[in-house]
Amino acid sequence: MKKTTGMDRAATARWRPATRALRGGTWRSEHGETSEALFLTSGYTYDDAQTVADRFAGEAVGMTYSRLQNPTVAMLEERIALIEGAEACRAQASGMAAMTAALLCQLSAGDHVVAARAAFGSCRWLVDTLLPRFGIATTVIDSADNAAWEAAIRPETKVFFFETPANPTLDIVDLAYVCGLAKAHGITTVVDNAFASPVLQRPMEFGADVVAYSATKLMDGQGRVLAGAICASRQWIDEVLMPFQRNTGPTLSAFNAWVVMKGLETLPLRAFEQSRSAVALGEFLEPRVTKAGGHLLHPGLPSHPRHNLALAQMDATGPIFAFDVGSRARAFAILDALQLIDISNNIGDARSLMCHPASTTHAGLTEEARAEMGVTEGLLRINVGLEDVDDLFEDMDQALAAAGI
Repeated sequence: MKKTTGMDRAATARWRPATRALRGGTWRSEHGETSEALFLTSGYTYDDAQTVADRFAGEAVGMTYSRLQNPTVAMLEERIALIEGAEACRAQASGMAAMTAALLCQLSAGDHVVAARAAFGSCRWLVDTLLPRFGIATTVIDSADNAAWEAAIRPETKVFFFETPANPTLDIVDLAYVCGLAKAHGITTVVDNAFASPVLQRPMEFGADVVAYSATKLMDGQGRVLAGAICASRQWIDEVLMPFQRNTGPTLSAFNAWVVMKGLETLPLRAFEQSRSAVALGEFLEPRVTKAGGHLLHPGLPSHPRHNLALAQMDATGPIFAFDVGSRARAFAILDALQLIDISNNIGDARSLMCHPASTTHAGLTEEARAEMGVTEGLLRINVGLEDVDDLFEDMDQALAAAGI
């Protein structure tokens, strides 16, 4: 591969997904390094005054300031865009920086947002608390009810915002229907795809306009750094997002970008293997949880109400699922008995992690909001990692037994 091949869309367009994840966006310096270079710099120098004037005027290509461009971050952005199948991507400081920027960059007082009720706790806070502070009206609906999307549309509706699969209840949104409905009404769709990653699901193939990520999750995949990303058309990125990003500064550090690039190299391998293990563990747990009066929420299993839709939209159903054991006491007893699986509120990690959403990721919501979303006191969410699945079976077997299940 030549020094700039990874940035050449004429070449990378022919590459398959695993190759894009490994080599997409790579730009080698004059030294010809194998691994991508880490550019730790806040600013840049210029040979003459006209060069910098032309760059700041947008009349010449080149770096100006690392709040706007950095060579390492630019490589990550191109790699994510290639995997996503997007024209452009802008990296963000965290997943929530990505969600916030994707919404605020295009909304003004008097606008209206329709959002799915099942969402990560901080995403619901954006919809329920932050946007209304700025005069932006919001309506929260059951995302599985296609008719509810259309019924919620107003003349001032500007954005549909949703996750699929949703955190933590694994709700599945009908991407083709909802994105098609939005286009018919001139509404922009913003999809949080963090539970799937672009390896397992590409919402733009179903008509989504903007896809946002917590790259902290599957993209890094090893619990090391915070990062986010927003993918969209080149025009939307340049004209809608960039003025907001330039002047508010939710910038990803070069080091974190470099770490996420290393994660992307193995993303296809991890995402599919963890998905297979998640299905196997779900099949192991479901009879026992159901017999104890609980239920399991896993789009990869036939018991999920939108199992067939999930299979139609996703190449695999991901490493994360949830199950309800009826009470906080039982849920805590399971967590306390774990010997191998970690108690942690992160997801997408190569290690298996489990948490109690009602007391962690969704603790900031009201009891009413949690009840509306299905985040009960007995709900546990698990991220299935790369351990031998038989070891996961054994750990869950003894943990369930300790809780009397």
